[in-house]
Amino acid sequence: MAYLGMTTILVDDYDAAIEFFVDALGFELVDDTAATSNAGTPKRWVVVRPTGAETGILLAQADGERQRARVGDQLGGRVGHFLHVDDFGAQYERMRSHGVVFDEQPRHEPYGTVVVFRDIAGNPWDLLGPP
Repeated sequence: MAYLGMTTILVDDYDAAIEFFVDALGFELVDDTAATSNAGTPKRWVVVRPTGAETGILLAQADGERQRARVGDQLGGRVGHFLHVDDFGAQYERMRSHGVVFDEQPRHEPYGTVVVFRDIAGNPWDLLGPP
């Protein structure tokens, strides 16, 4: 058996990222623990995930110029994360009320309702609801 346990998103600020994922997207905060980097500097181990999901997102505050240059552009501008929801309308309104940036208006495709939005760092995601 194999599964994807976690993926990483580089962010500028832990607390702003937690607020975005928990308040705007409705994720749960799984872990927020003080840690130390390999260089001995303080950092945090911050994990969020959709409620009830097993796969989490490690929110990693960018450390150094190379990482800071990648915040918001981890996949070269491509949509790299896909948030599937049962109630597209409710999730879309929740996100709009929290100021989430959308690149377009929701559209209906054969596979469901979809809209591209930006996370706190600027990475594009698809919000997907059932057809």
